[in-house]
Amino acid sequence: MIWIIGRAGLLGAEVSKAVEKLGLSFAATGRELDILAPHALRDFARGKDIHAIVNCAGYTAVDRAEAEEDLAVRVNAEGPENLARLSLRLGARLIHLSTDYVFSGTKREPYLESDAPDPVNAYGRSKAEGETRVLAAGPDSVIVRSAWLYGRHGGNFVSTMLKLMRERDSVDVVDDQHGSPTWAADLAGVLAGLAARPDLPAGIYHYSGEGQASWYGFAVEIQSLALKHGLLDRACSLRPVATSQYPRAARRPAYSVLSQEKIKALGFRAPPWRESLERFILSLRGMQS
Repeated sequence: MIWIIGRAGLLGAEVSKAVEKLGLSFAATGRELDILAPHALRDFARGKDIHAIVNCAGYTAVDRAEAEEDLAVRVNAEGPENLARLSLRLGARLIHLSTDYVFSGTKREPYLESDAPDPVNAYGRSKAEGETRVLAAGPDSVIVRSAWLYGRHGGNFVSTMLKLMRERDSVDVVDDQHGSPTWAADLAGVLAGLAARPDLPAGIYHYSGEGQASWYGFAVEIQSLALKHGLLDRACSLRPVATSQYPRAARRPAYSVLSQEKIKALGFRAPPWRESLERFILSLRGMQS
């Protein structure tokens, strides 16, 4: 059995679908089961033949984390550590989600799994600490770093942009931060595939959409595809701006593209991000028809 944690979130809901599509048995839990409560976790696992735990739960409010770093660390580091200890006790494999924000963004070529984390904000620090604790408590664990995630469930850049494009005549979008947009359904398929492979080497892997863009370039493509497929009935003016013109509580890495050669060597495909975005836009159109 595969145990999916964070079933109602942006990613967790998609992982449940992906696991079901593979014909694998699974259980999915949400907020009713606190990953900060080891006894509750053990009670849930008791009597179940769990061979993999996929942790999609996390504190993801990047700006709010600047004022709530202790809480972010509890959810993003202490909770995953509890899961790693439990997985070791069960003889199960923990697959834990991390982020491109563990990096500073000073590099100008894709980050490798072996590059040292150097986060520039509280959220990134909490996720980097989570990685360290997970691998220390459960050496057989797998960590998957991803980036710029969007999908049907929960708030994300695509849904925000579509809303703003419908409501406004112009939208300013940051053009000097670069990363790789990733559809949650693509990532979920990879996580399900990893959970189904008992021979999977432990350690850190990167997975995101293939290619890179700035937030502005991402927004331009969102609008183009939304107009093409009838999700927008008019264009709005998109204006590229510098990060300095759009102050936020948390610093963001200027460049956080992830190298994916390691996970590709296992046979997993990373579709071009524009291809996945169009498939996602088409899925939204299907919901409206």
